[in-house]
Amino acid sequence: MSVTTVYKVNGMSCGHCEGAISSEISELTGVTGVKAVAATGEVTVTSESPLAEDAVRAAVDEAGYELVGPAA
Repeated sequence: MSVTTVYKVNGMSCGHCEGAISSEISELTGVTGVKAVAATGEVTVTSESPLAEDAVRAAVDEAGYELVGPAA
């Protein structure tokens, strides 16, 4: 079973931003896919089980951006 969660991220403005965020989040245990879209500020994460928001926040911080939280 896989879980898909969409997060809002502040500060993404280009393909480099998307790559940096995708790279950091994809290193989290259990993550099977990441799609960051600068135009919408959304990052879609697919994982084997629900991820701890703190872990995702830390990965986004490491990339130099701000996790707002799950998209509404």
